[in-house]
Amino acid sequence: EVQLVESGGGLVQPGGSLRLSCAASGFTFSDYVMTWVRQAPGKGLERVSTISLSGAPTFYEDSVKGRFTISRDNVKNTVFLQMNSLKSEDTAVYLCYFRTTSGSEYWGQGTQVTVSS
Repeated sequence: EVQLVESGGGLVQPGGSLRLSCAASGFTFSDYVMTWVRQAPGKGLERVSTISLSGAPTFYEDSVKGRFTISRDNVKNTVFLQMNSLKSEDTAVYLCYFRTTSGSEYWGQGTQVTVSS
C-alpha cells in the first residue's frame, strides 16, 4: 500500500524555520519525482516545490525562492522541505504527492504550518 506521511509542521513566529518531512512507503521512491504543495485557508492548492529523481530541485514557487529548499533521501525514502524566513502568508497545510506515468496521484494527509506571532 502506497503511503505518504508528512510531519514537521507546527506554529512558528515570522522569520522562523521549520523542516517538513514526507516519509514514503509501498512503492519504489527513487523512481518518482516528488512535489510539495500547500493549501492556505480558503484557497486552492499551490505547488511549492518539485524535486527530480536524482535530487535536483526543478521548481520553486516564486514566493518561496531563496527561502525554501527541497531535498530527498532515496535511502530513507523521504523528501524534505526546509523552510526559512517564514512569513504569515506561508500559513497552510503542506502536502507531498507524486504522480505515476499512468496518471495516478498519491497524496499524504498533510501537515499544518502556522506562521504567527
